[in-house]
Amino acid sequence: MEALLAVVSGGIFASAIYLMLSRSLLRFVFGLGLMTNAVNLLIFTVGRLSRAAPPLIPAGETVPEPGVANALPQALVLTAIVIGFGLLAFTAVLVYRAYEEMDTMDPDAIRVAEPLSGEATTPDDEAIKNLNTDPDAYPTDARPTENKAENKYEQPTPVRAVRGNA
Repeated sequence: MEALLAVVSGGIFASAIYLMLSRSLLRFVFGLGLMTNAVNLLIFTVGRLSRAAPPLIPAGETVPEPGVANALPQALVLTAIVIGFGLLAFTAVLVYRAYEEMDTMDPDAIRVAEPLSGEATTPDDEAIKNLNTDPDAYPTDARPTENKAENKYEQPTPVRAVRGNA
């Protein structure tokens, strides 16, 4: 039975990777959902399947009886289901928002939002390019006073505004 579930998990992984490598963000989201399910099945399979007694400790005992099922893979799968659902919901909202803004699900068309190397696209990018990088051009926040015995600091000097409004 474990070999069958390992093959099924591999098939789900393969289909998830196929969907994630396709040219649509919606298929990527479906592939991500399949991938989380494949991981859950893999964790469950690696934890060894058994029809043993549930891992309950009898009254008056401190350890469970021998031959009980392993509870750790089950707890890991439950945690992975919650994390996978959260990741899937976040990704779906992110893709929906990208679709609303750019009216496309094609990843190459969305790359329009990324500037090419060396190309400034907004006034802020131009201002950042023209910044003075000389360290003496801007005052530091606090300098020691002349009286070194007291070890007091001057009040910080205001730094001039770099962008437009001051």
